[in-house]
Amino acid sequence: MALVDELTILARAGKGGDGVVRWLHLKGQEYSGPAGGNGGNGGDIYMHAVRDMSLLGRYRGEKKFQAGNGTDGENSNRHGPGGKDLVIDIPVGSLVHNRETGEVHEFLVDGDKKLILKGGRGGAGNAVFKSSVNRTPMQSLPGAPGEEAILHIELRLIADAGLIGLPNAGKTSLLNALTGAGAKVGAYAFTTLDPNLGMFYGHVVADIPGLIEGAAEGKGLGFKFLRHIARTQLLVHCVSYDSANPMEDYDTVRAEISRFEEGQLAQKEEILVLTKSDMRTAEEKKEVKELFEQKGLRVLEVTVLDDESVKGLGDALVLALRK
Repeated sequence: MALVDELTILARAGKGGDGVVRWLHLKGQEYSGPAGGNGGNGGDIYMHAVRDMSLLGRYRGEKKFQAGNGTDGENSNRHGPGGKDLVIDIPVGSLVHNRETGEVHEFLVDGDKKLILKGGRGGAGNAVFKSSVNRTPMQSLPGAPGEEAILHIELRLIADAGLIGLPNAGKTSLLNALTGAGAKVGAYAFTTLDPNLGMFYGHVVADIPGLIEGAAEGKGLGFKFLRHIARTQLLVHCVSYDSANPMEDYDTVRAEISRFEEGQLAQKEEILVLTKSDMRTAEEKKEVKELFEQKGLRVLEVTVLDDESVKGLGDALVLALRK
C-alpha cells in the first residue's frame, strides 16, 4: 500500500449534557427543593504519536471523528456522566494544522499525546440556581457544544540523512548498498514513488523520490516529498556521472530546495555524491569533479559495484552525522 503522508479530517469534540429541572421528593415532604443535576462534560479529542508510518492510510475512508457527548443531568442532584474522550493515533513526525485557529501541533517523540479539541462543558441543573430569593428555580442551562475543526495532518519523516537528486540519480541503489534496505530499483525515472528508509549505524537514512524543475511549486513527485527532508541533519545530494550535464542537474535540485519553505532546506549541511562512477573514464570523471570542486563543494565518488567506494562514502557519512 502506498504511503499516505497527508490527510484532512473533520473532528468534533463531544457536546456537554444538558442540565435538568428536577425536584426532590421525600416522604412527608413532597416538594423539598430543586434537585436537578448538571450535565456531563463532552469528551475531548487527543492525538497520540506512535511509530507506524502507515497509520494515515487507515483513515482514508474515515474522514469524520467524533468524541462522546456528555449525558444529561439526573434527579437527586446527580450529575450526568462525561462523554468518552477520543484518542487518534498518528505517526511520529506528524504536524497537525488546525485550519480554524491556525494552531500547529508537532509530534516528534513516540508516545507524545496532546489535547487538540476540548469537549463542551455540561449545562447547569436547577439546583445550581437555588438561592435565598429563588427557592424554586425553574431555569437550567443546556450543554455547550464541543470544539470543532478541520484538521490537516502532514507527515514529515524524521531521518538523520536524506538522499536527494533528480530521478534515476542512483539514490535507491545507494540506500540499498549502505543499509541493505532492499528497496525497489529500476533503469527508468520515478522508480521510487514513496520514501524509503534504511538504518545506517544507528542513523536513519531516507531516499526521497526524485525532484524535477518546478517541484517546489507542485510539479512532478517532488513537492509532497520535499517536506520529508525538512528535519534531516544532512543532505546527501546525488548527481549521476551518467548525466549529459551533471552541473545542470545539481543546480536544478538546489534551486528547488532553495524555494521550499523560504530556503530553510538550503541551509542544511550537504555532501555531493557523484554516483555511477563506473560509467565514465578516469579523465571524464576528473573533469566533472573539478567543476564541482571549483564551486567549493565537498565531492565524493561512488559506484554500488565497488564495495570500497561504498565504504568510503559510509565512513564520510558517519563522521558528518556525528558532528
